[in-house]
Amino acid sequence: MNSFSRRGFALGALATTTLAACSNGIGSPGAATIDARVESTLNAMYAEFPGTRDLASRSAGILVMPLVTEAGLGFGGSFGRGALRVGPSTVDYYSATSGSAGLQIGAQQFSHVLFFMTPEALLEFRQSPGWAAGADVEYAVSNNSEMLRADSTTSLSPVIAVVFGQTGLRLGATLEGTKYTRIIP
Repeated sequence: MNSFSRRGFALGALATTTLAACSNGIGSPGAATIDARVESTLNAMYAEFPGTRDLASRSAGILVMPLVTEAGLGFGGSFGRGALRVGPSTVDYYSATSGSAGLQIGAQQFSHVLFFMTPEALLEFRQSPGWAAGADVEYAVSNNSEMLRADSTTSLSPVIAVVFGQTGLRLGATLEGTKYTRIIP
């Protein structure tokens, strides 16, 4: 029994160290740095997926996470920082974290944007001390770089996620279970 708990501790420490060693590229937690990265991420998303401009114009607000680093070896986790925008203005800053356990190995980085399509969804997000992405988040999927598929179900969803810019050795990216917490940069 002791060797199992030592093994579990060692794997947890290795996963934590691996995640900490992966720079998420944000560098400084300063608001100006986050804002610059958010602007760059939005420009890249709009260029690659022009349909997201329409989503942004119809949304009550958008949360932009410029770079999330996810790593795992048995145990895993992810971390990133970003900003919530209402119209052209940043209104709050957030961190995104998640943890997982199970059969997993690898690391990846990606960007994601949450579109809050109703004022109620945005208000719920902003009033929550730690909002967690769940099964109610709909994903807009890209089949090619010019079109973004947003079917009638997706367009009626209160929160739509766009995940893009994936790099690394881990397949797929999901936001389910990711906790968003307001930060002061």
